[in-house]
Amino acid sequence: MLTVYIGYDEREKVAYDVCCYTLKKYASMPVNIVPLKLDKLKAQGLITRLSIGMHDVVSDAPFSTDFSVSRFLVPLLNQDGWAIFMDCDMLFTDDVYKILPLLDDSKAVMCVQHQHAGDEVLKMDNCKQTKYSRKNWSSFMAFNCGHAANRRLSVDDINRRPGRDLHAFYWLNDGEIGELPTGFNWLVDVQPMPDNLIVAHYTLGGPWFDDKRYCTFYERWIAEWAEMQNVN
Repeated sequence: MLTVYIGYDEREKVAYDVCCYTLKKYASMPVNIVPLKLDKLKAQGLITRLSIGMHDVVSDAPFSTDFSVSRFLVPLLNQDGWAIFMDCDMLFTDDVYKILPLLDDSKAVMCVQHQHAGDEVLKMDNCKQTKYSRKNWSSFMAFNCGHAANRRLSVDDINRRPGRDLHAFYWLNDGEIGELPTGFNWLVDVQPMPDNLIVAHYTLGGPWFDDKRYCTFYERWIAEWAEMQNVN
């Protein structure tokens, strides 16, 4: 069974719920979903970074979500085998298990390698857009949790390194990062829609925010949300 860790932020609870719903709806086999909740990770002593509100003191930069750095705990939490991390502002349109034939055991991490600088001023919920190397690569990652290269990343690193280093996969050599097709992390309103779409990523904010109610691909999200209400 594939384990999928999903970032959780109370401000985007409905986005998280729809993400989970579509993940399970289109999956050809059961999936184990694990929410990365900041309060729980803090209580376990796994997240100890100093912050003031939504400002990360270590990075001297704003957190846009509660799971900005906790995503990098996945190899430590899962220990072995492949596991996925994904942001909660995503929507599945196809089977997550289509990723299995693409996974390369020689790689420590696999992701869509966007050429996206983050030139937008604001992202979701009017948060300031932060530029860094390998922007958005870490929003959907397949971690090879038992890979020796991921042992270079410790809890201490996750809590003490600037976020820009973590999101740039500073602990990995370039050859240890594998590439996934764009369909696994399409940036809505940033890129043209790819063929064979599997995951739509509302990185600039989705229809659950008033100012993004009619963003690109909003009809699909609204339809899945409405269906979820009827099922539940």
